[in-house]
Amino acid sequence: MDAGREEAWPVVLDDVGAALETLSSALDSAEDFAVLLNQVCRQVNRAVPGVDGAAITLLTDGKPVTVATTSETVAELDRNQYSLGDGPCLRAALTGTLVRVSIADAAERWPVFAKESAAAGFDSFLSAPLVVNDAHSGAVNCYSARSHGFAELDEKLLHLYTRAVTAALRAYTRYQQAQTNAEELRKALTSRGVIDQAKGILMVLRQVSADEAFALLVEQSQRENVKLREVAVRFITRATGVRPAP
Repeated sequence: MDAGREEAWPVVLDDVGAALETLSSALDSAEDFAVLLNQVCRQVNRAVPGVDGAAITLLTDGKPVTVATTSETVAELDRNQYSLGDGPCLRAALTGTLVRVSIADAAERWPVFAKESAAAGFDSFLSAPLVVNDAHSGAVNCYSARSHGFAELDEKLLHLYTRAVTAALRAYTRYQQAQTNAEELRKALTSRGVIDQAKGILMVLRQVSADEAFALLVEQSQRENVKLREVAVRFITRATGVRPAP
C-alpha cells in the first residue's frame, strides 16, 4: 500500500464519517429511494480519494440500469458495459465481489470498454457490490482519471462505505414498507367501514340479515364488475344523499 495513503488513513476515515452523517440526514427527509441513491453517488466522491466520477447500477430482474450518476459521461460508460454484457460494474453487481482494475487490466479483459473509457478520460475503475434487499441489488461504480488511481486503501474505503450505506438503505426500505403497509391497512379499514354502512342501510330498507345484505352487495359488484367498495359508496350516496369520505 502507498505510504502516503497509509498516513492519510485518519483523514479519509473522517471523510467517510462525514459522508455517512450527511446520508443519515438525507434519510430523515427524503421520501424517494432514487433521491437517496443520488445522495450516495455524490457522497462517494467525498468518501473515496481519487474518484472523478461515480454511478450506481441496480439490477431489476437481472437487467442492469444506471439509477444515479455524477455525470452523463459516466452513465454512458455504464450503459456501454450493459450493451457489451460485461465490465467492472456488471462484474461487481452480478458476482457480489469488489472489482478494482487499471486501464491496462481493463484493456485485456474488456478492450471495447477500455477504449471508450480512455477516450472519455478515465484510466482506473473501482466497483463494489450493493445489496439492499431482494428487489434492490447492484453496484457502486467509481471512475478515476489517474492511471492506477485506485489503491488497496481505496478498495477498503469503498467497501467500508458501501457496507454502511447498505445498512442505512435497508433500514430505509423497511421503514418505507412499513409506511406502505400502514396506508394499505388504513384503506382496508376505511373500505370495510363503508361496506358495513351499506350493509346496515340495506338491512333496514330490505329487512334482511347482515349476511343477506352483504350477499346483495357482492352480487351487484360481480354483475357490474365494479369493486365492492365502490358499489357500497354509490348505494350510500343514493340512500342518504351524502357521499362517504374517501
